[in-house]
Amino acid sequence: MCGPMLIDAETRDKIAARNATFRQVSASPFGTDDEIGMLNLIDASSRRALISSTDAGKVFDLSTDYFVGMPSWAQGGDPAFNMWMTHTPTGTIVDDITGVGTEQNELVTYSGDAFSMYTHCGTHVDTLNHFGYHGEVWNNFKASEHLGSRHWNVGGADKHPPVLARGVLLDVPAMLGIDMLPPSYGIGEKDLADCLKRQEVELRPGDVALVRTGRMQAWPDPVAYMSNGPGLNREGAQFLAEAGAVTIGADTVGLEQGPSADEENWQVVHTYLLAEAGVPILEVANCEELSQEEIYEFAFFGACIRLRGATGSPMRPIAMPLKR
Repeated sequence: MCGPMLIDAETRDKIAARNATFRQVSASPFGTDDEIGMLNLIDASSRRALISSTDAGKVFDLSTDYFVGMPSWAQGGDPAFNMWMTHTPTGTIVDDITGVGTEQNELVTYSGDAFSMYTHCGTHVDTLNHFGYHGEVWNNFKASEHLGSRHWNVGGADKHPPVLARGVLLDVPAMLGIDMLPPSYGIGEKDLADCLKRQEVELRPGDVALVRTGRMQAWPDPVAYMSNGPGLNREGAQFLAEAGAVTIGADTVGLEQGPSADEENWQVVHTYLLAEAGVPILEVANCEELSQEEIYEFAFFGACIRLRGATGSPMRPIAMPLKR
């Protein structure tokens, strides 16, 4: 069978997107304290089943490296990635900051560094407190009650669990017979349904859905990679969320079609997925090797840095083929 899996009533009730109200924050079907949304569909049995069907003989790294000058989201004036040395071998000898003396500093070659960046830089997750509506985020958590001086106390990256789930690649350019989608291309339901049909893949509740646009071929050129990105429109996002995806990602910096086709909402897909559907987002995922080897179903594993309260966090996701 190709396309979304037929869903039983019990599972359907757990898919927030199927009961969402347009432009309203959803209450979680997993309870008033829930902070991870659809990731609740991952449990011990689903992890065991996945591991038993995984071929760990080859690992696909879906992440990018971090470096000064890398493409990063800057539309809102957010800081770029920066890195600097805090200790160098020669500087340690000159400064003797450690106070151990010249002889030891000449013996011990000491290097150290530090970095700073926007939490939505490079391959990263968007957590459920990243976008919402009217001062609220997923599960009706209000900024007036849950946002302190430094960070949200709900829905942050520290609550985001390691994700071990079946992954599905939706290779839209391959389906259309091109290398890369044109700028600002909006990926809708038909594109995704045709992808699944071409690839002979079924989309199931609990899956991580990764959408390839081909834009990663422009990496790391900041202009070519960042400008007017192709991506999901709301219809496409709704198709994946209602199928029960627990995370939706793409190879672009913004996941969604840019600029927005919705004149009233510049982040129509982000607000829908995070606030209405309870689906975290993965961005800047390198899907090129999976596409080249035509691997459309795989075991997905990704764990982000547990930054307390953060709206995003770096992740190094990997994919491993399933046993045939």
